[in-house]
Amino acid sequence: MKYRRLGRSGLQVSELSLGSWVTYHTQVDTGAAKEMLAAAMDAGVNFFDNAEAYAGGQSEVVMGEAIKALKWPRLNYIVSTKFYWGLDREGHATNRKDTLNRKYLLNAIDGSLQRMGLDFIDLVYCHRPDPHTPIEETVWAMSDMITRGKALYWGTSEWSAAEIRAAWDIADKHHLHKPVMEQPQYHLFHRKRVEEDYARLYEDTGLGLTTWSPLASGLLTGKYRGGVPAGSRGALQGMEFLHKGLLDGARNDAVAKLEPIARELGGSVAQLAIAWVNRNPRVSTVILGASKISQLRDNLGALALTPKLTPEVLARIDAVTASLAD
Repeated sequence: MKYRRLGRSGLQVSELSLGSWVTYHTQVDTGAAKEMLAAAMDAGVNFFDNAEAYAGGQSEVVMGEAIKALKWPRLNYIVSTKFYWGLDREGHATNRKDTLNRKYLLNAIDGSLQRMGLDFIDLVYCHRPDPHTPIEETVWAMSDMITRGKALYWGTSEWSAAEIRAAWDIADKHHLHKPVMEQPQYHLFHRKRVEEDYARLYEDTGLGLTTWSPLASGLLTGKYRGGVPAGSRGALQGMEFLHKGLLDGARNDAVAKLEPIARELGGSVAQLAIAWVNRNPRVSTVILGASKISQLRDNLGALALTPKLTPEVLARIDAVTASLAD
């Protein structure tokens, strides 16, 4: 495992990391989470991603309980959470969901700290942009989290380049803690934002990336070519919105064409796809998802393929996938 700086910060994150979206609480209980976190740490992973909204807050509870049981020294691991959607989805939810106003944010961090059983969270993200709250208000609130010692670094997730730049400029103008990282979706079929839209930000602001969905929610494993298999992420209740993308005929055909390339390199299509994201020097860490240890270990095998992605191999991959990417 290699480690990379998170943007221009001094924080070192493992090039592959482990996230909890969909899996924790839904598919993975505290005992299984403990085993998976331990296996990831043994492989050199030091960053574990979460969010307030995952499983209605229960994902944070499961991860927090697992970390407590493992008794890791606090300096050895990095955890994150994200704010925007809130937890109160019913009843009187004013200032409790779909917002990044100061009242919500400064209450949200306290809730996450309590659920995870931590004194501070390393990385906190604004999970989506909020068009109804002035960015200046959001920047001040996020900076205050850090000033108060409740978080160490803050960033954004799925923000446009213009929104990130506006937040950075406000922080710079007022000498506040600046956004350090963005968490975008990035995989073979979703490239434009990372490779084009953010291009100026890497040099101008030192933006780091903690990318998610390297397997396009499982499409790049090849298991959806015959439909949605039982027990897969796409078969879970509430994941129906993924079906259109997972069952895309052209993209599934492209995945089949990647298989011989992966075999030549000694790996699977999934490992090839993860290695493709990992080979981008702008990516600080690639967030993996796994519901069992065997799946995690298989995904970590992408490390062996990353140095094999020569310009010639990348050109072959692009010939198959680039025209289908957005």
